[in-house]
Amino acid sequence: MNSFEPSLDAVDTLKDIDALCVFVADDDRPLTGAAGYLDWRMCGSLSRVLLQGFFKGDRGEQLLMPTSGGVPAVKLFAVGAGPSKSLDASTLGLLLESSALMLKRAGVQSVAVSLPKCGLDDAAKAEAVKKRFVPSFSPGTTALFAEKALRALL
Repeated sequence: MNSFEPSLDAVDTLKDIDALCVFVADDDRPLTGAAGYLDWRMCGSLSRVLLQGFFKGDRGEQLLMPTSGGVPAVKLFAVGAGPSKSLDASTLGLLLESSALMLKRAGVQSVAVSLPKCGLDDAAKAEAVKKRFVPSFSPGTTALFAEKALRALL
């Protein structure tokens, strides 16, 4: 699994990725991390969807949006994570597993994922990603936007 520090440069360099998958907590406003950078490159289109209430970030919500050329990947999948304070390891694992299934059903071969803002430690996040998301894809076809400490555990 490749990993990148969330930044505009990282978003711009993902040339071999079919899709982006961002987890959005319903209380993470304005968008932060990779979701914020992606939204910036997409001229605020994800923020507009949130402001209009079409997608709220409720747990289990799923949204597919075109990136409209703002980033190299063509599709952005947004997944609602619910309230960040109530996101535990079990729930994160279930969200990752259901999202991987959604992405595979949509024909996604390679994906970059951004985890939701939450209170889990990096070891729990790394464990969930490695066990519940990565196995659904071929080796070398997943990437993770993550801070340095989490990247070191992958």
